[in-house]
Amino acid sequence: MHIMKFDKGYSRRQFLTKSAQAGLSLGMLTAMWPEIARSGDITKVYPEELLSIEAYTKGKLKTGDIVDANNVDIVKDLLDPSAYKQVKEMGRKIRLVKTTTDVTKLFPHRYLEATLKNKGKAKLDAKGNVVIENGDPWIGGNPFPDAKDGVEAFANITLSWGRHDQTLYAIKDWDISPSGTVSYQYDFCWCEQNATGLIYNPEGPYWQGKKDRARYQSVWFVSPNDVRGTSFLNEWYYDQTQFPDLFGYLPAFKRERRFPTNQRFEPLVPGITIFLSDAWAAGDPMLTWGNYKVIETKPHLGAVSENWAGDDPNWEKPAHGGPKDQTFWLSNMELCPEVLVVECEPTGYPRAPVGKKRVYIDARNMMFIAYLTYDRRGEMWKSFEPAFGLYDTGKNKVMDGDHVHWSWAHFTCHDLQANRMSRALKAKEITGGYQSGFNQGDGIHDQYLTIQAIRRLGA
Repeated sequence: MHIMKFDKGYSRRQFLTKSAQAGLSLGMLTAMWPEIARSGDITKVYPEELLSIEAYTKGKLKTGDIVDANNVDIVKDLLDPSAYKQVKEMGRKIRLVKTTTDVTKLFPHRYLEATLKNKGKAKLDAKGNVVIENGDPWIGGNPFPDAKDGVEAFANITLSWGRHDQTLYAIKDWDISPSGTVSYQYDFCWCEQNATGLIYNPEGPYWQGKKDRARYQSVWFVSPNDVRGTSFLNEWYYDQTQFPDLFGYLPAFKRERRFPTNQRFEPLVPGITIFLSDAWAAGDPMLTWGNYKVIETKPHLGAVSENWAGDDPNWEKPAHGGPKDQTFWLSNMELCPEVLVVECEPTGYPRAPVGKKRVYIDARNMMFIAYLTYDRRGEMWKSFEPAFGLYDTGKNKVMDGDHVHWSWAHFTCHDLQANRMSRALKAKEITGGYQSGFNQGDGIHDQYLTIQAIRRLGA
């Protein structure tokens, strides 16, 4: 008989202790980041029952099993309330995969290198912005890989969404009605350019002349024809107390216009459930939200590996579940041994329809794995769930220099109150010949991230 030295009771006691502490300590048997710096591996950081779904469930579930309505109660404590409801009541299924213990597989390689190189150099200034010792903006990687509170945890997501200096995502989106039918299908592009914390820039961590900016981000729709050319441009200041400049181009009026700040809490186009505020669970400057608190630390199921559909020519995959088998993606989820559950409120938006958001953050790479919003009455409103992984199926791969590319593969955004679902994936190519890519050079700003660019894209 194999006797476990540290059982679930031990882990639960440790998590309860952490949740009660003012400051967190990531890792359980030893501190996590010194061990990652030494070996890249976390098998010495957590007990076996947090590194194996079979050990955690005492053999009731194992790697390769499908979680469905018949067995989801076994892992109810590992799912957020929305995901549990989707599986229990709506026909969603989840495939279980092995827990990733090699942390190098949870990052773009150079981003992890920057995180390790710059660990300990970040601090918060008087306003709460992330700076280095001389007061300059952040220099790359996660500023707080061993975050001690909710603000530090959010800074890791906010300062670099996609964890590349530049990204262009060619996205296919399907919007599902309560009856289970596809009511809208959109092709659109989402483009990001960081201005600080650069890790691929030979001239250093700051984009020349843009040191006061955090990022430029745009989105434009290319299909169907009735929305083609609709586009938005966000210009983020590095100072996270300032609201981004938000511009949009509306083809019907053949002109661009400036949008008010609270436009961030509205659908981008008809039928879609996604707001600009939802991006990466950190779609607004982090200091326009407040009252950050870590309400819990716990193990959780997250779609953080084996989710790229690279064996399909266009990286597409079938849907399942819901009334007509059109509502969900089949996500591969693993047992994430330590997850921070962070809540915050939109203190800078007095008319925001959102009362608070709850974000589940994987302690290994400080990326969100689930995100819930609540309305002003405190009732659950929307869930946003991403799926990540290395772009390697064994047969096909995408390279990032000498290493395999890491990114998101698909996501869902579920309006639980209206029971409308947006499910989207990153495609290889969409209408208009736009292709997904990353770190594509200086021209991406003039091509996609200026007012003139969104006007041109909408023409």
